[in-house]
Amino acid sequence: MAVDDVDGTLVAMGPRLRAARERHGATLAGVSCATGISTSTLSRIETGRRKPTLEVVLRLSKEYGVSLDELAGTAPAPAAEPRATAPLSFGDDKVVLPLTRYVGGLHAHKHVLPALEDPPARPRQVSHDGHEWLCVLYGRLWLALGGQDLILTSGDVAEFDTRTPHGVANAGPGGPVEYLIMFGPQGERLRPRTPPAAGRGTGDRKAAE
Repeated sequence: MAVDDVDGTLVAMGPRLRAARERHGATLAGVSCATGISTSTLSRIETGRRKPTLEVVLRLSKEYGVSLDELAGTAPAPAAEPRATAPLSFGDDKVVLPLTRYVGGLHAHKHVLPALEDPPARPRQVSHDGHEWLCVLYGRLWLALGGQDLILTSGDVAEFDTRTPHGVANAGPGGPVEYLIMFGPQGERLRPRTPPAAGRGTGDRKAAE
């Protein structure tokens, strides 16, 4: 690759790094604290006024969870996929609709359990490595978590280590149950981020910029 091409690739990383940071939901101050790179350096790189070093690119790639190919703009184009993902059906009539298609990291699925005519038996429990976040969209969901039995309704959320035996079922007659699951196979967990509250002091606003 010619020198001009290398320089152009490094400068073009700026907007990609900014987009990756915004997708990550992070501020310059937050990234600076996490990586040890000053906010002024991060700002100059994102605006193209400074070319990033390999060390900086490696730190930011790890922090944002993106590949070097993506940052350099050399990642291969994704293969064409159907516009809609076909739902997966299981023997108990449960339907699972995958919401993510990449390998590794957090996975998201929508589950639908059919309506029941008879009272359900206690859910069969399984355990495995990972961490799970579950949110009920509609209906009543029976979550058997270890020795606990929880009935979750619309808007209820549960988060747990999947090494704890767990299982779910429709909690009873009355209609189907719809719920979302986010699962981290290596134990990845969600990272809540809350924007600064309105009316805080100037120092807080600067830290969020």
